[in-house]
Amino acid sequence: MTKNKIIIGSRESALAVLQSEMVKSFLNKEHPELHTEILTMKTTGDKILDRTLDKIGGKGLFVKELDLALIEKRSDISVHSLKDMPMEVPSELPLLAFSKREDPRDVLVLPKGADHLDKSKPLGCSSLRRTLQLKELYPDMEVKSIRGNLQTRLRKLDEGEYAGLILAAAGLKRLGLENRISRYFTVEEMLPAAGQGILAVQGRAEEDYSCLEGYCDREAWICGTAERAYVKYLDGGCSSPVAAYGELHGDTLLLRGLYYREEDGTYIKGQLEGDPLRAEELGITLAKRLKESMEKGESS
Repeated sequence: MTKNKIIIGSRESALAVLQSEMVKSFLNKEHPELHTEILTMKTTGDKILDRTLDKIGGKGLFVKELDLALIEKRSDISVHSLKDMPMEVPSELPLLAFSKREDPRDVLVLPKGADHLDKSKPLGCSSLRRTLQLKELYPDMEVKSIRGNLQTRLRKLDEGEYAGLILAAAGLKRLGLENRISRYFTVEEMLPAAGQGILAVQGRAEEDYSCLEGYCDREAWICGTAERAYVKYLDGGCSSPVAAYGELHGDTLLLRGLYYREEDGTYIKGQLEGDPLRAEELGITLAKRLKESMEKGESS
């Protein structure tokens, strides 16, 4: 990394570039002497759109090309949606900072001009985590997989393929599309993905990243760490609908989790409070507790 230039690696979708621009703006404001550029690339996960993520290899497909650019020093940092990051991060490419969290909730988006769900059409949804929880919220509706960037999904919705889409509020808000949101799901109704609404900045080990000082949000780091520890313990990637969401209330971290047993399709939700300074430990403790409860037959 040269002392006066930083190249930011990013996926090439409009949302990914916008998120990288947010980090670029921070660097420009705090370090006007730095020249910053965004290097965009299409990841394997962006190229394969005809199959669900669990069929093609999970979350790692969204970071492989960005990781390689970092290793080859074509970029200096990468900006990711934390929820798209694999739980195992190479030690040579550490996570450096988490952004302040945007709205973590999932939302319902209806076709343009619609004011109710057309139950003769399916709900569009890209994750097993959402699909599982939608069965309780809309038991009489079909849920169908949808892939592609946000604009592609919205176009398919507006062309009449789906009754509605389930999306992350964060992406819509960042792109100025908040007016498309028809309903917000509470975190009790639809537990978010670990890291949802948080941006992660990744870099190379042993480089000087003092230019990022002040970017990392303490609350996001604590909650994101707990959520990822929970999911990692349960070995939940894109192919498993494990979910976790943390909230800081003063000196207490409240962590909610969902554990799903693939063998019989049952799942359980639970929560635990603890010390924010022991976020990782709290995540593992809740994961163990829910797994043990499930094994005793205490499913929801």
